[in-house]
Amino acid sequence: MTGVTFHGAALRERFKACVVTRRKRQWIPAALAHAVPLAALLGVDSVGGSTQARPAQPSIAFVSAASVSASTVELTLADAVYLGLRDNRSIRSAYLQRIVQKFELRVAQDVFSPKVIITSKHQGNRGHADRQRDHSLKPEATLLNEWGTRFTLSWVQQLNQADQGGRKRNNGLDFEVVQPLLKGAGREIVNAPTRLASLSERQNQLALRSTVSKTVTEIVSAYRELLKAQEQQRIAQTALARSRQLLDMNMALIAAGQMAEFESVQTEADVASQELSVEETANQLDQSRVALLHLLALDPGTRLNASEVLKVEAVEIDRQQALRVALAQQPAYLQLLIAGEKAEIHLRVAQNARLWDVSLVAGASQSHSRPGAEQHHAGRAWDSYAGIQLSVPIGDMSARKNALSAQVAAQVHVIQQTEARLSLEQNVSNRLRDMSTRWRQYEIAQRVRDLSQRKLDIERDKLKIGRSSNFQVLSFEQDLRHAENATLNAQIAYLNAQTQLDESMGMTLHSWEIALND
Repeated sequence: MTGVTFHGAALRERFKACVVTRRKRQWIPAALAHAVPLAALLGVDSVGGSTQARPAQPSIAFVSAASVSASTVELTLADAVYLGLRDNRSIRSAYLQRIVQKFELRVAQDVFSPKVIITSKHQGNRGHADRQRDHSLKPEATLLNEWGTRFTLSWVQQLNQADQGGRKRNNGLDFEVVQPLLKGAGREIVNAPTRLASLSERQNQLALRSTVSKTVTEIVSAYRELLKAQEQQRIAQTALARSRQLLDMNMALIAAGQMAEFESVQTEADVASQELSVEETANQLDQSRVALLHLLALDPGTRLNASEVLKVEAVEIDRQQALRVALAQQPAYLQLLIAGEKAEIHLRVAQNARLWDVSLVAGASQSHSRPGAEQHHAGRAWDSYAGIQLSVPIGDMSARKNALSAQVAAQVHVIQQTEARLSLEQNVSNRLRDMSTRWRQYEIAQRVRDLSQRKLDIERDKLKIGRSSNFQVLSFEQDLRHAENATLNAQIAYLNAQTQLDESMGMTLHSWEIALND
């Protein structure tokens, strides 16, 4: 059974918070080894038994669905990724498809193994003068080598029983060797199906890697959406609490005769508006929770709380290094390169198929017959032969058509590879620029939030001594809410920009220290 492996303590340390330190980010394009089966990693039943979860796994405790739905589950980002890799339906489907894909490669590689066919026939005949029964058995073995030589060895046993004619038995041994000289000759042509199957297997591995990477990216983004919804609800609740405090202050000023009673209407309207915002954020929170649960393949009624600490710091990435890594690691780009190799092989095979079918043929046979009881002699004969056979198609345009189609396909792949390289470089550059822009936006949003908080505090103090108005305080209160939400959005956008860059470069699994058992 295939699976996904997290690598130990380093992963746990990475997921303690959404923290990225200021540093030159380095990627090492190396395979992650020491992978264990998915069943062993996840603590689920495997073929022939069950295994226990490893101590280094994420911290969430897995209990029954009823108890999970009844209480709130504190979920870290590591836990979300872990659950997604364990239960996500897209990943499970991809691994099931790999079973068939691996067997297809095995079948292609088995082409040079001996093949045996056993044919048996039993037939009864009735005529006007006699009845007879025919029995035959023919085992035949064939072997193809890497140069296209085909060896065939067969043995035939025949038995004829007639009521009047008696019993006759014949058997014979045949051996034949056929060596193509033009069409179908040469290691490159003979090994083409095996080579194509190996390239297809590599494409399938990259497709699995792409599926897992995209799923991890979706889970991370969905988790951050849940985290953002929680923070938005907290901001709305805090704003509601401030509005109610302001209303209490208004009531106190009205009671002291320092404010007209009608001036509190603005504050009461703001309180109602904040109550509406709380309801809206609660609805958004529930939608984000259900979206994450869907990716994790959990019960939609499960109550989740994203417990990750939201914190970001700048990351510096060298553009040239990022481009080199993307060209070496991006699954979709690598799949296209492999498709180009396959197109070249198809072209060579199609060109070879246009050649004349010229083959050397040699063989030998032995036959042995045993007549019925009324006949007193048996016969044994040996034969051998050698020669050349030629097959020339006349008026058949299909081979030329196939060669032309393969040539055009190979040329199209060259164009597509050039376009894909430029597109990949542009995509990586855009992601890097987006990260830089998101960080600057976050820094500006922080300053706006801090200044908005400061000016609101000053204005509330001025209101207490009658040197400001409700309208001014409410206006500054709205500015603070917008600034807090802008800061939150900038934080999430910057973290998502990092995640999207990882996916664009094909480094999602490496960044999260995940190895595929495939």
